Amino acid sequence: MVTEKLSWYALYVKSRHEFVAQGELSRKGINTYLPAVKKARQWKDRKKFVEFPLFPGYCFVNIKPSPEDFVSVLKTRGVVTLLSSKPGCPTPVAPEEINSLRLLVESGKDFDIFPHLKEGARVRVKRGPLKGAEGVLEKKEDQYMLLVSIKLLGRSVGVNIYADDIEAA
Repeated sequence: MVTEKLSWYALYVKSRHEFVAQGELSRKGINTYLPAVKKARQWKDRKKFVEFPLFPGYCFVNIKPSPEDFVSVLKTRGVVTLLSSKPGCPTPVAPEEINSLRLLVESGKDFDIFPHLKEGARVRVKRGPLKGAEGVLEKKEDQYMLLVSIKLLGRSVGVNIYADDIEAA
């Protein structure tokens, strides 16, 4: 009898249910990975470090690529779906990506989270004084720029922007 090899899969979970889903999956004996970072939060009376998911809304599971295991994961409280590149067929995450992510998170070094956006992609600013502005992402030397174009005039204006302040439009 050949045993199926375990693969990593990405899960989409309900909003703010990352730790709940991870706990439920662990109780079922399923190996999970939820990369998290500690951030300082200020309340009126105190300051505290709180753990936040590195990728809000997502968690990883290490399971056999079998319908039984997929169903077991999907029937877990907080889990919405397994991510897939083609409908109905969950797509495994490369183990090297998970290992690299673990090393980065556990290193204790400061890092930034970047959306996977390419030059020329339409983007929207999600925070700061430009919140809500939409334009095209360009790279000039080693800086990202948000270009806002007025097509009728054939003109654009650009501003330097941090990659973690933007999202796909």
